[in-house]
Amino acid sequence: MNVGKTLFAQVMEFVPWTSFGRIVDCHGGNAGVRRMSCAEQFRVMAFAQLTWRESLRDIEVTLGANANKLYAMGLRHSVHRSTLADANESRDWRIWSDLAAVLIRRARKLYSDTDLVGLDLKNTVYALDATTIDLCLSLFEWAPFRRAKAAIKLHTLLDLRGAIPAFIHVSDGKMHEVNVLDFMPVEAGAFYVMDRGYLDFRRLYQMHQAGAFFVTRAKHNMNARRVYSQRTDRATGIICDQSVLLNGFYASQHYPENLRRIRYKDPITDKPLIFLTNNFVLPPLTIAALYKNRWQVELFFKWIKQHLRIKKFLGNSENAVKTQIWCAVSTYVLIAIVKKELQIDASLYTLLQILSVSVFEKTELSSAFQGGETASDLLDSANQLNLFGI
Repeated sequence: MNVGKTLFAQVMEFVPWTSFGRIVDCHGGNAGVRRMSCAEQFRVMAFAQLTWRESLRDIEVTLGANANKLYAMGLRHSVHRSTLADANESRDWRIWSDLAAVLIRRARKLYSDTDLVGLDLKNTVYALDATTIDLCLSLFEWAPFRRAKAAIKLHTLLDLRGAIPAFIHVSDGKMHEVNVLDFMPVEAGAFYVMDRGYLDFRRLYQMHQAGAFFVTRAKHNMNARRVYSQRTDRATGIICDQSVLLNGFYASQHYPENLRRIRYKDPITDKPLIFLTNNFVLPPLTIAALYKNRWQVELFFKWIKQHLRIKKFLGNSENAVKTQIWCAVSTYVLIAIVKKELQIDASLYTLLQILSVSVFEKTELSSAFQGGETASDLLDSANQLNLFGI
């Protein structure tokens, strides 16, 4: 790679610009554009993510102070905050969601050989959850949440091999998490790990009929009768492993087949947990380990809120907010691709920290991350997000 290029320019070379061009043409993103094309808009938004810019003025001032380096970044003109604001408001946010989908497919292939923590499974394992980002109701009226508060929800299906989001849906704060099961893609043979908020037997039965497996927790008032019990070793924490049928009139109609119910006592907290699944083959301890890995999606939410610019938005419209979120996701996945393609040992946290202060440095990308992580980096990643040490 040409070491005469800045680190930012070298990172941008990993973007599939040919595919991106087809996406832009499909949505008419460059129709009538005079100064800032969609490709330039993404470069600016990615720069804002990598360097932690907080506002349109912040982006304008920072790039203006480096005007002699803009052409090397792929920008033909100086960047004005009004131009960027208009682009975020008017250009279809689906351009950036489609770009993220292309990058996600590439990243998932690269991370497909990543081992799952504590599991020996060849199946794809997803963790499904949602996180809420609070907004001001007077500025974001399109995203109602409570009487005096606005919010958006990020419904995320996380591929646990590499912590890559396989599916993201952005909704207003009022949408219940379980509704995402109506249009979420379901992959036959894959495991979907969810908390009790997604316990809807009609939707779970549709997932079962599609050939997928789910692992969730039962509610305390679940009405079911035991059909058969497997022998268990209570020393392992497994209290019982049963096949059950639902008793409720509607519940039994929504899920007419047997479910597997596993009672497990956590050896650390002594808290009893009841798991429900439609998989009758895996050992009960593996089912418990699968649910334990669900926590990785919580860590993912914590990580992106800390290290991506998705809590302060550059525009107030729905299109501007979704544009910023999808550009942030695309940037995150792009850095994950760079890490894997160049076989960099440093964590994603370390890569982002280095890029945040070195985007204009002219050095080879792989050598910029040599030297490993400092002790503070290791401590920080250990406290915040172990799965990103891949």
